[in-house]
Amino acid sequence: MEGENGEKIAEGSIQGYESLHRLLESNLKPELFKQEVSRVLLGLNCGSPLERLTVPEDATTLSSNYNFDLQAFSFKADKEQLREPRVVRVGLIQNSISLPTTAHYSDQKTAIMEKIEPMIDAAGASGVNILCLQEAWMMPFAFCTREKKWCEFAEPVDGECTQFLQGLSRKYNMVIVSPILERDLKHGETIWNTAVVIGNHGNIIGIHRKNHIPRVGDFNESTYYMEGNTGHPVFETAYGKIAINICYGRHHPLNWMGFGLNGAEIVFNPSATVGELSEPMWPIEARNAAIANSYYVGSINRVGTETFPNPFTSGDGKPAHTDFGHFYGSSHFSGPDSSCTPSLSRYRDGLLISDLDLNLCRQIKDKWAFRMTARYEMYADLLKRYLEPGYEPQVIVDPSLRKSEHSIVAFTIIVFDATAAFLSRGGRR
Repeated sequence: MEGENGEKIAEGSIQGYESLHRLLESNLKPELFKQEVSRVLLGLNCGSPLERLTVPEDATTLSSNYNFDLQAFSFKADKEQLREPRVVRVGLIQNSISLPTTAHYSDQKTAIMEKIEPMIDAAGASGVNILCLQEAWMMPFAFCTREKKWCEFAEPVDGECTQFLQGLSRKYNMVIVSPILERDLKHGETIWNTAVVIGNHGNIIGIHRKNHIPRVGDFNESTYYMEGNTGHPVFETAYGKIAINICYGRHHPLNWMGFGLNGAEIVFNPSATVGELSEPMWPIEARNAAIANSYYVGSINRVGTETFPNPFTSGDGKPAHTDFGHFYGSSHFSGPDSSCTPSLSRYRDGLLISDLDLNLCRQIKDKWAFRMTARYEMYADLLKRYLEPGYEPQVIVDPSLRKSEHSIVAFTIIVFDATAAFLSRGGRR
């Protein structure tokens, strides 16, 4: 891919830049960018722009040696008199696959584990307490193809990938959220899209299964798994209360609300989505969820273009093709006060680290009082009635529209009667 002057531009970049934020930062006057553009795009945290964190040299060396984007920021809360700050360091990893999708499945899985291990090491060297990987991180996102052979990547909750991460969680005293393709051996080898929550001692705290399955474009995921059966669980870890809203669930406000009602302080959104379909929505939905539910959101999207051996079709009328399109990365954190970090690269692997003061969640609840001013009983009644087969929408019609309708009907009757009388006389006046 070449620019206007013939220079080589990385595929997936924005005119050679890693992200829109970096493009603007590089091309606007610093005072204009910091005072206005950044304020509007990223918001303010406790009245100030987010501060960048300095990460250890070991982490920056790994980032350089393995060519992954590394960024770090700090979300603050106001100082309280009765509570000490509750700061937790959280990380997000986005990555591309390592081998062609034609390679042996075992080799593909091993190569991905080898790719993300240095990024986890960088997170560990940086003191990350909770780390979340992207949706189905241990395989290509093959759920466009409708080919059942990709089910071979599925594994039990305590399978190979979990065991790999358990060792790293013990090594770094780190909670790790691992979204995998699960094979449920206890229920007829049912396939699920599942997030496994691994405790900081390497123990399995629990699982959550994807609530909402897309039926849009190339995302033919219901060929492989259906809607999950675990509700909206919140996992109380050594570092805070976390939840996982897997991918397509981010389009459903009530799904976000469910995790908030159960007390989540951080909700991860591990995803796999492509630019043509969803990129304008990406920075909006998670940020809105963080605001509406007074918690932090960590959004993760995979990177790169994955090409498959056999062409497939979608419901969009496109000719058969062999790839989804470009997974645009752009992972980021959103805070309950409407502030958010710049995103990771649109085309490179990346690790995003943020310090989150969990006290901000309660402070924003007190400030905006969304929980106290919500009308849950009213919403519950509406949903109950909506689910009834005989539901009638609450629509109030302008009476003048009724009069107009009556006038039209009356005029039609008069014309019809006159025409009938005219014809009965044989058409004579």
